[in-house]
Amino acid sequence: MQNPLIVETSCGSLLQELQQIWDEVGENDAERDRMLLQLEQDCLDVYKRKVDQATRSRARLLQTLADSRAELTNLLSALGEHSFQGLPEKPTGTLKEQLAAITPALEQLWQQKEERIKQFLDVQVQIQRICGEISGKLQLNEPTTPKVDDQDLSLKKFDEFHLHFQELQREKSDRLHKVLDYVNTVRDLCAVLGMDFFNIITEVHPSLGDSVGIQSKSISNDTLARLARTVQSLKEEKKQRLQKLQELATSLTELWNLMDTPMEEQNLFDHVTCNISASVDEVTVPGALAIDIIEQAEVEVERLDQLKASKMKELVLKKQLELEEIYRRAHMEVDSESAQEKLIALIDSGNVDPSELLASMDDQISKAKEEAFSRKEIMEKVEKWMSACEEESWLEDYSRDDNRYNSSRGAHINLKRAERARVIVNKIPALVDSLIAKTRAWEEERSTTFLYDGVPLLAMLDEYTMLRHEREDEKRRLRDQKRFHEQLTTEQESLFGSRPSPNRPHSSKKGAGPRANGSSSSGTPLNRRLSLGVQQSGANGVTPVRQGMSASKEGKRELSRPVAPVNYVALSKEDSVSQASENESTPSTP
Repeated sequence: MQNPLIVETSCGSLLQELQQIWDEVGENDAERDRMLLQLEQDCLDVYKRKVDQATRSRARLLQTLADSRAELTNLLSALGEHSFQGLPEKPTGTLKEQLAAITPALEQLWQQKEERIKQFLDVQVQIQRICGEISGKLQLNEPTTPKVDDQDLSLKKFDEFHLHFQELQREKSDRLHKVLDYVNTVRDLCAVLGMDFFNIITEVHPSLGDSVGIQSKSISNDTLARLARTVQSLKEEKKQRLQKLQELATSLTELWNLMDTPMEEQNLFDHVTCNISASVDEVTVPGALAIDIIEQAEVEVERLDQLKASKMKELVLKKQLELEEIYRRAHMEVDSESAQEKLIALIDSGNVDPSELLASMDDQISKAKEEAFSRKEIMEKVEKWMSACEEESWLEDYSRDDNRYNSSRGAHINLKRAERARVIVNKIPALVDSLIAKTRAWEEERSTTFLYDGVPLLAMLDEYTMLRHEREDEKRRLRDQKRFHEQLTTEQESLFGSRPSPNRPHSSKKGAGPRANGSSSSGTPLNRRLSLGVQQSGANGVTPVRQGMSASKEGKRELSRPVAPVNYVALSKEDSVSQASENESTPSTP
């Protein structure tokens, strides 16, 4: 800048030079004053122009500074910042210094804003793409560039977008897993049902085929709904086919059992019968429920049905034998010969449908099984009672054997059996009482009589109880008779001296020698039913419990019985009574 003193000196010298010129020219004072006044006015105009120019320049600087500050404020607000680091809150210095200080901050904030806009644009594009995949509209229209709000580029807003993006990513992952699960389920179901997986899955959506990458598969609501419907439809189809196949397998099994089909022929359909009791989820073998498998089973069932019609008489008689066997095991009476004659006449007449007749036989067998099951507990007790009666009969025979304590071969076996038999015989009264109570309860519940091979069981039990009481009365009578004879013998000894040894005749019983199984050597096997025509066997009071006991049992015994050894062990009370009854058959000689 030029020094003012130099300028002032130059103006003064120029004024002196102008006055010299005026002096030489001879200008009057008025002209001189006018010219000087003009010079002053010109100088004033120049100064005014400079001042105006400076004023306008300052105004522009102020406006620029104000705009910069406003822009700075807007940028800070858009970026979510409260202040810019390195920029003082209160401006200092000249306008140009203030403007020079704020310009770098503006440039940095603009760069930061552009980077923030790019970040917002990236996350919004990804959000828009995932939303398009979920809605299923991404493939219909080309995706447009989302509009970024440059007035709100704060990190808080960016975090909101990013959080939303992460939620969408999780939803996409969940949907993708659902889609893949559905696809795998469809594949498994198609394998079991023998269907074309590729055609079925591509009908849902073309992107679900194996040729498309996992990340490119459709995850839209519509695709998920279609997949769910497809899976449900295939499961229902699987359920129906399995039900049909199980019905066919059941029919095959029944027909095989009816016609005694060889195992080699049955094994050809193992792939059908293996699922006869399987649940829907248990059937996973590929092709197990294919249409051709079901058709194959249908053809075989139809063939066996035709074969069954030709063998109807044989099948019906087989069913009748099965029914009779159930009755026989349960000891229920059935007229076998009459029933078979009626069935044969019915089949020969042709007035009945073979299938209905077989169904009727199956119904009778089912009812017979139910009846046999209701009798099971009572029949088990009847078996125990009859077995105990056999032991009781054996024990009676054993007790009358004078040689039972001899040191013969097998004597210790019979002795142990006798001990067990006494325990069993002592339980007979309680067993009979329990059997009577259960039988009466059964009859009251069903309002019918419990028959054992056609004979009322209660009548058998009552008769057995009565005969047992008679046997006990007979034993008491024998004990009283023994005491009377002992008293009479004592009186005779006191009158006539010591009693001579009587000649004891041999017993009419044959010694019950041991067997390999420990049973008595006398008697015949017993059948499984109590005789109504029970006969008491003399003084021993032994009552046969089962029908068919040999009538010549007593006649087969020998007429003599050896005398018991001197050193025999102590007998039980019942053995003593039996021995006494035999001894008393020969009166003592005075």
